[in-house]
Formats: sequence, structure tokens, C-alpha cells
Amino acid sequence: MAGEGLSVGAVAPDFTLPDANKAPVALSSFRGRQPVLLVFYPFAFSSVCTGELCQLRDELAAFVDAGVQVLAISTDTSQSLKAWGTEQGFQFPLLSDFWPHGEVAKAYDVFFDKAGMALRGTFLVDVDGVIRFAEVNGPGQARDQVAWQRAVTALVLSRS
Repeated sequence: MAGEGLSVGAVAPDFTLPDANKAPVALSSFRGRQPVLLVFYPFAFSSVCTGELCQLRDELAAFVDAGVQVLAISTDTSQSLKAWGTEQGFQFPLLSDFWPHGEVAKAYDVFFDKAGMALRGTFLVDVDGVIRFAEVNGPGQARDQVAWQRAVTALVLSRS
């Protein structure tokens, strides 16, 4: 499997990936403006990923209210992400790390080479591009999103 993911305190590697509409989204475009929650997941349309991202969709207001941009990343194609995002009503960008295959997941040390997919890596990146929360779960292990919300709250409080 992949490694343990990047550590808290590391500088988040910049990237530019196409969203579901093939528009480029760069992590660096948020630097100096707002924190970003990066949510890597294995595959669109899979049951655990759908459950996790639907929970994120349903609780998105907590992140938006805190000024955090959510970016969800998988190795699926943009076309697949568009169909899935439309079906599920996701209101945050779904980014395609399809080609070069898994390069961003590799940069964050969450690429599962044997299966050609990202693990469930979650990284909260502050406005300076530093990782303030990091978590990596295996393919079948759903994440506890309460930890993300605590990390966002702590980040917001530290900026106050």
C-alpha cells in the first residue's frame, strides 16, 4: 500500500487538476485566501466513498461557514466524476487525478499502487500552504469526519 501520507507541518505539494467539467483547479490559487480540505478517496460510485462524500455534502455548511474550501480527489476520469457529482448533488469540486495516473496522490503519499487508486487521505491545508491535519485510512475503512471538523475549528480559532 501507500505510505502514511504527509505529516502535519509539511508544506502541501501544489497541484493543478481538472474538475468534473475539465476546468483546472490549482491548490496554489487558495494560498493566502482560505484553507483547503483535501479529501482523497478511492473511486466514484463505490459504496463507502459515496457514503463519505454524501456526509460531507450534507455537512458542507460547517466547512463553508469556517471559510474552508473542500476539494475531493480521486483517480477517476472527469467524465465519471461529472456523472457521479450530478447524481449525488455534490456542491464542492471533484478533481480528477487520472493522468498522469495518481501523481497528486503519490505526492501526498496516499497512492495504492497495486490497485491504482488513492487511499482515504484527508489533509487540512492552511492559508500558508502548511498541512495542519492529516489522516490516512485504508480502502475499506470509512473516515470519522468529526476529526476533520475539530481540525477546522482549531484552525479557525488559531486565526482569531
